[in-house]
Amino acid sequence: MQHAHHVAAPDKAHDGTHHEHMAEDFRRRFWIAAILTLPVLALSPLIQKALGLEQVLEFQGDLYVLFGLSTAVYFYGGWPFLTGLWHEVTARNPGMMTLIGVAITVAYGYSAAIVFGLTGKMFFWELVTLIDIMLFGHWIEMRSVMGAGRALEQLASLMPDTAHRLMVDGSTVDVPVADLRSGDQPVVKSCNVEGGSFLCAVLHPCTMGAVLAEFRS
Repeated sequence: MQHAHHVAAPDKAHDGTHHEHMAEDFRRRFWIAAILTLPVLALSPLIQKALGLEQVLEFQGDLYVLFGLSTAVYFYGGWPFLTGLWHEVTARNPGMMTLIGVAITVAYGYSAAIVFGLTGKMFFWELVTLIDIMLFGHWIEMRSVMGAGRALEQLASLMPDTAHRLMVDGSTVDVPVADLRSGDQPVVKSCNVEGGSFLCAVLHPCTMGAVLAEFRS
């Protein structure tokens, strides 16, 4: 079989660039939200009480500062989930973004109401830490998708364009891989890939539905 290097299709290149931008966006939002989370934790009454630092960290107007910092995390860090919520709801296809978007919106709205007079318990620190965790998870997910995409592109570059079909008289005919049919007998030949011996054969999906690739040192 003869090998040729394949150039990624434009849509594949576009997908890779899109994933890179998404990964960078999640990374940036995660770090900024994580930095803002620290003072939110320090100003949260429950955290202060748990650490015995109420007298040290409390000051006049601290709840408004807590509200302001949490608002910044909600809108900046939570923006991908809020827009995802909107898209999923308008498409009538609720999913993970809907779940996250509803959770952070309810936590933010209820906690904001408490700051401005409603009686209850604030959930600002839970809100910002949830956003941090979701941003980090989506950042790692985008990096994994990018890594898997690069691996598939490298694998695709090893795929042959032409197969050697064995004829009944023992001769071989070069045919496009897409023209192989059930019952055809492709000839397996060794070839050199980057200085090493590479045994390759394309098996049509109608027969075995797989690509055999064995590297030999």
